[in-house]
Amino acid sequence: MNIDGIENGIVLDHIKAGKSMLVYQYLGLQNLNSPVALIQNCSSGKMGKKDIVKIAENIDLDLNVLGYIDPGITVNYIRDGKRVDKANLSLPETLKNVLHCKNPRCITSTEQELPQVFKKIEGKKRQYRCIYCDTIAKNDEFE
Repeated sequence: MNIDGIENGIVLDHIKAGKSMLVYQYLGLQNLNSPVALIQNCSSGKMGKKDIVKIAENIDLDLNVLGYIDPGITVNYIRDGKRVDKANLSLPETLKNVLHCKNPRCITSTEQELPQVFKKIEGKKRQYRCIYCDTIAKNDEFE
């Protein structure tokens, strides 16, 4: 299969195989009017298999969301068919409106306009705690 390059836009590379739909949903790419290509299960010398997302438009990306979904993602910014910038991601210290607190007594359950904010737990690899009630988030969707 051959997928053309893009002239201007963003290429999200080195996504763990099977995670590109999460990227698509959490970045709201379905709302764009420009072409978006999801390439799943590509061969990769480094990873075995990987996904790639190509966006034919320069948009503001929430790098925290991407870093949480998969900190190994590489963000390549393309202009005139050439890569002009590259960003490597890491797990974010704070997540806003990505995870949702499951504690029914948390203030976010009654005050729905409050943002859902979680802080990374020091010393834990992928665990986050609600800043309002200290409940540890379940992140099954992203594993």
